[in-house]
Amino acid sequence: MASTVTTEPSKDSSASSRPGYGQLLRTRGAWTFLLPGFAARQPFAMLTISIVLLVQHTTGSYGAAGAAAAVTGVSMAVFAPYSGRLADQYGQRAVLIPGVLVHVVSGLTLTALALSDAPLWALFAAAVPTGASVPQIGPMVRARWGVKLQGSPLMTTAAAFESVTDELTFVVGPLLATALCTAVDPAAGLVTEAALTLLGGLLFAAQKSTQPSVTAVGHARVEHTSALRVPGVRVLIVTFLGIGSVFGGMQVSLAAFTESIGEPGLNGVLYGTFAAGNMISGIACGAIAWKVAPQRRLVIGYAALALAASGLWAAHSVLVLAGLGLLVGMCIAPALITGYTLVESLVPAGARTEAFTWLTGAVALGQAAAVTVAGQLEDRFWGGAGFLVPMGGTLLALATLVALRSRLSARPRGRTVARGVGHRVPVAVD
Repeated sequence: MASTVTTEPSKDSSASSRPGYGQLLRTRGAWTFLLPGFAARQPFAMLTISIVLLVQHTTGSYGAAGAAAAVTGVSMAVFAPYSGRLADQYGQRAVLIPGVLVHVVSGLTLTALALSDAPLWALFAAAVPTGASVPQIGPMVRARWGVKLQGSPLMTTAAAFESVTDELTFVVGPLLATALCTAVDPAAGLVTEAALTLLGGLLFAAQKSTQPSVTAVGHARVEHTSALRVPGVRVLIVTFLGIGSVFGGMQVSLAAFTESIGEPGLNGVLYGTFAAGNMISGIACGAIAWKVAPQRRLVIGYAALALAASGLWAAHSVLVLAGLGLLVGMCIAPALITGYTLVESLVPAGARTEAFTWLTGAVALGQAAAVTVAGQLEDRFWGGAGFLVPMGGTLLALATLVALRSRLSARPRGRTVARGVGHRVPVAVD
């Protein structure tokens, strides 16, 4: 496939051959879901650190706190795709409202259990539904962009915009949660997360006019196929697992490195530099009118990411590690953006929310696994051994991507149609 864009702009966007953020933000109806979407996804970035700070305060153990947070992350990664599939079948609003209510109740239950010194197994029991019901706002916003920008060059710009928004969320969220837990009360982070989830989630759900239509899916519901059955989606999942290994490995290893040199306060600076690299390259990616096919961009960009991540373990000074962290961050955004862009060409509109949740879940799962493995390496071997996790994760994912890159080419659409409801007899279309 030479390109994922067409020469015809969508009806809701006056896209040109030079797409940009100004054009994107002038898309009709975009602000009606962008503002509530930003508010609704902010709590997601607060959840993990809020659990860690609360449980560590009540138990005195970082191990218990990390375990409770990991259970939440794994639960989210496992259940998120099913939430996305239900949203594709029945509509985002129908899934989002009950999900928000379950998340708020389970999150407040986890808070109450931690404050009452409940046993660890009880915290785990509450952490499972808390993670499973995390509202998948990011994938839902991306699915709405897909509807607005069908066949438009602005799809890559939208993917870049969402990547930058995610990064901004993960800069603001942890800072807000940490300030609340340390300056107000250890439970303030989770309580605020629940309140913002309720308010932002319901506001986002109220934007019915921009949610993807389920009419067509409803008439052929018996034919609904999971996005996981698309070969290209499975390749992207492995790719995003590798990206998750970078996030998890960096979090643990940077903390261990700064602790080993007696400057734990530098952890935030180094991770902020890494995040800044991600944001800078994400902004740049959205401003470029790409002429290279996205499949090729993904392979080249991912090779650069694996190469940059492979040097982290050898860094022995703050300046070198900051420079490498900035470079790694700058390599992540292009891979993420291109992967999300490919979903538009690989997956039918009726399964895109599910596809996006598989990818975000893969990042979360890779991050949870990387945190665990990197922590063990830091404890058992030399300082900086945890940086081997981003190297190993990206190299394995790159090998898979190169071997299976042909599966990222979209199959031609519009060749057959289904006759009647539930029938699979192909009929030629001119």
